[in-house]
Amino acid sequence: MTREYLVRGGKPLFGEVTISGAKNAAVAIIPAALMVDGVCRIENVPMISDVTLSLKILEELGASIRLLNAHTVEIDSRHIACTRTSYDLARKIRASYYLVGSLLGRFGQAEVAMPGGCNFGGVRPIDQHVKGFTAMGAKVTLESGFINAAAEGGRLHGANIYLDVVSVGATMNIMMAAALAEGTTVIENVAKEPHIVDLANFLNSMGADIRGAGTDSIKITGVPRLNGGSYAIIPDQIEAGTYMAAVAATGGQVLVKNIIPKHMDCITAKLQECGVEIQEREDTLLVRRTGKLQKTNIKTLPYPGFPTDMQPQMTTVLCLAEGTSLVTESVWGSRYRYVDELKRMGASIQVDDKTAVVEGVDHLTGAPIQATDLRAGAALVIAALAAQGESRITGVSYIERGYEDIIEKLRALGADIRAVDVPDEADLRSRIS
Repeated sequence: MTREYLVRGGKPLFGEVTISGAKNAAVAIIPAALMVDGVCRIENVPMISDVTLSLKILEELGASIRLLNAHTVEIDSRHIACTRTSYDLARKIRASYYLVGSLLGRFGQAEVAMPGGCNFGGVRPIDQHVKGFTAMGAKVTLESGFINAAAEGGRLHGANIYLDVVSVGATMNIMMAAALAEGTTVIENVAKEPHIVDLANFLNSMGADIRGAGTDSIKITGVPRLNGGSYAIIPDQIEAGTYMAAVAATGGQVLVKNIIPKHMDCITAKLQECGVEIQEREDTLLVRRTGKLQKTNIKTLPYPGFPTDMQPQMTTVLCLAEGTSLVTESVWGSRYRYVDELKRMGASIQVDDKTAVVEGVDHLTGAPIQATDLRAGAALVIAALAAQGESRITGVSYIERGYEDIIEKLRALGADIRAVDVPDEADLRSRIS
């Protein structure tokens, strides 16, 4: 059976939505728990498919996992028995490469399957990760879809590392590896995203010595071991932005709860330029749209710029804005694959390399559409919610990688959306036979 979403659009959203823990923080913090020679308790964990896969990988490596409640997990990594991950599990999650930094840092070796068995020059190259590990004394090779990394002498050593490009993944991975290295590591030209600061705070709460996360330079003084402790993951900036964009596209009024308003500034500013009213409170944002949407221009940039993970959702909003908007994608080159799906719904978008020219239309029309990745899927949900008529969305497993209880949360806001199970080819063949 495959899962699909059926959406009857055209309804404004009203009510309150509570934001889950940050997906991009959780998929790094859970691998980092392997570095803790003790028991750590992690709270505000988003229960999404990427997280459950990460926990299964840790369990296969020998960690003991206990779910204390719906969003709290206890991880005991004192008895890790293996440093080679399951190929079938690790290749399903984009963030599997964080296991290299955590295992290499603690045990001096790691064998980790890359997502889909991709190579160093793939969609998300890991050359900057390798550069950092190599500078700290590791030998890194790629064989049969696995990254094999081993520290000379069994332990990494401190180094000065300058990243050639600002990379979130490399910043986090090198930071993890360096936390247990011998000596001091300085990483320059680093990314500054909130989930990088969250990972540093998690490691520090377990006994690491990391300073400068959130600035251009991070200094890590290696420690002999990390101890147990408790930590709560920050709210998800992108999930919050997605619900804000949904209100912008459909109209209505929604109180977005459990957020850090400062993290939302880059998204809030662009929505306000489009004519969306946003009132900031201590840990909530009240989002209201009653009038016409206005055009604006967007360029994705590393934090604190506009996040690439919000580009598809915001482009969908601009499809319904008056006038012509320009969207420039400067982080990931393959982010416009969802545009053809929006065109099925009546959107007017022309893509030229990294720039999309969006001509606002009066309305979108429901259609059968397919999610091609996580954020594209979120954008299509927004489009379907705003469209006239019914849409059927396939490929929803991508969406559920990063959005916890999205159906339930949208239905609570008045959306007409439901998940249905549809027989796939294998099911039909088994019935015939």
